[in-house]
Amino acid sequence: MGIFGFLSREKKETLDRGLARTKESVFAKLARTIVGKRRIDDRILDDLEEILITSDVGVETTLKIISRIQKRAAADRYVTTDEMTAILREEIAALLTENSTEDAEDFSIPVDLRPYVIMVVGVNGAGKTTTIGKLACQFKKNGLKVCLGAADTFRAAAVEQLVAWGERTGVPVVKQKMGSDPAAVAYDTLRSAKAGQADVVIIDTAGRLHNKINLMNELTKIRQVMKKVIPDAPHEILLVLDGSTGQNAFEQARQFTAATEVNALAVTKLDGTAKGGVVIGISDHFRIPVKYIGLGEGLEDLQVFNKRAFVNSLFGE
Repeated sequence: MGIFGFLSREKKETLDRGLARTKESVFAKLARTIVGKRRIDDRILDDLEEILITSDVGVETTLKIISRIQKRAAADRYVTTDEMTAILREEIAALLTENSTEDAEDFSIPVDLRPYVIMVVGVNGAGKTTTIGKLACQFKKNGLKVCLGAADTFRAAAVEQLVAWGERTGVPVVKQKMGSDPAAVAYDTLRSAKAGQADVVIIDTAGRLHNKINLMNELTKIRQVMKKVIPDAPHEILLVLDGSTGQNAFEQARQFTAATEVNALAVTKLDGTAKGGVVIGISDHFRIPVKYIGLGEGLEDLQVFNKRAFVNSLFGE
C-alpha cells in the first residue's frame, strides 16, 4: 500500500491545498539555500535552521531536526534539493512517529465507551465551536448518534453558533440561559445523552485566558460534575489551536495543558497561513497527539491528522 493508500483522492487534494502556502514558503527558501551547493555544510544547516524556525516549527524541535540531519550529513557527501527534502521528510516523519500514537483512519471512537465524552477547550477565535460543529457532522456521517453541550455560557455568540451548527447537522444541543453555570450545562448534557443513548457527547467550554486560576478552577469543576453522571468522563479533552498564530499557539498550549489534562489537539486554519510547521513543533514539544487539522471552511476540510500524509504533502512524496 502506498503512503497515501488510506487517503481518498479528495482528502489528499484537500490536504495539499490546505498546506500549499507553507509548502511554497519552505520550498522557495530551501531551493535558495541549496542552489549551487555540493554538500551539507554548516552554512546550509544554519539556513535550514532559520527556515524551520520561521515556519514556526519551534526552536527546540528545530534543533532536534538539525541534529538528525548533521548525523546524516556525515555519511551523505553530495546533496540536491530533492535529496535535502527527502532527508527532511524522513527525519520529521520519524520525529512525529516517535512522539505520538498511531494515526486514526477516520472519525471514530472506542467501541467500548458509550457515550464517548469529549470536552473541547481553547481560546475564543481559535475555531473551537466551528470544529465542534464539523466533528458532529463527521461523527454523524459515520453513523454515530451525537449530542452537543453549550457550556460556554459567557458569550451569547458561542451558544448561538453551536445551536446553528446543531440545526445544520441535525444534532441536538443542550443549553441554558446566558451566565448559567457551565458545569450545570455539562451535567444536563450528559444526562440527556445517556437518556437518549448517544454515542458521542461534545461539550463546548469558555475560551478565556485572562486569568489562568479561574480557568483552571472552571475546567476542573466541569470535569468533576461530569463524573457524577459518567464516572470516567471526559474521555477526551481536545484543545483547539489556531495554526495561523504560530508561536502564540505554543503559548495557548502551555496555558491549557497547565489548566487541565489535555490529551488531544486540533490545529485549525492551516489553509490561510505559511506557519504549518507549528503542527510539527507542538506535537513534538507537548507529546500530545494532534488528532485533527483544519484546512478550510467546508465541512470536509476538517481531517483526521495523518503524520505520514502530512509530511509527504509538505515536502513532496
